[in-house]
Amino acid sequence: MNGPASVWTVAIVVAAPVIRTALAELRRPGSARAPWAFATNARALTAAALSTAVLGLVGMPTYGYGAAAWALLAGALVALIVDQRPSGG
Repeated sequence: MNGPASVWTVAIVVAAPVIRTALAELRRPGSARAPWAFATNARALTAAALSTAVLGLVGMPTYGYGAAAWALLAGALVALIVDQRPSGG
């Protein structure tokens, strides 16, 4: 696994929702808070930190910084999944 290429891939994957949120904010001011609300949920952040630490500890010795970048992305996705609230209805 090529470390710099892997880090660039993660950066591109992360840039997509950030750009999407920025465009939504330009269209409707104040709308950017909802998609990123998972960043304030303590349970979601705990799950993200735990998964990031485990994946980072497993992958770093073999793959280096590329594994750390993917571990951070996986942690963010875990936080997003843990924060999902059941739909009312």
